[in-house]
Amino acid sequence: MIKVYGMPTCPYCDYVHEQIKGRESEFTYINIGENIRNMSAFTRLRDTNPVFDRCKETGDVGIPAFVFEDGRVSIDPADAGLVEYGSPAACSVEDHRSGRKGC
Repeated sequence: MIKVYGMPTCPYCDYVHEQIKGRESEFTYINIGENIRNMSAFTRLRDTNPVFDRCKETGDVGIPAFVFEDGRVSIDPADAGLVEYGSPAACSVEDHRSGRKGC
């Protein structure tokens, strides 16, 4: 099971969250804004894992973040088999309006 840290006010997270809906056997979505325990778990991860070094340098939060069963951490949706918001494979505004799945 892949843990996905994110929050609904983040468009990148929201895009990923839509892709994993109905796939609860593969992914667990953890909303870091929902409660202090979720935020604390994420900040511990962010503060101790070098994957987030570049995010911290540029002032990014580092979400969505993916934690794999083997403990590996990534901030790249492709590592989890997902499409990143804004990538060529992502939905267009028209796709979203027409109700394309995952948009």
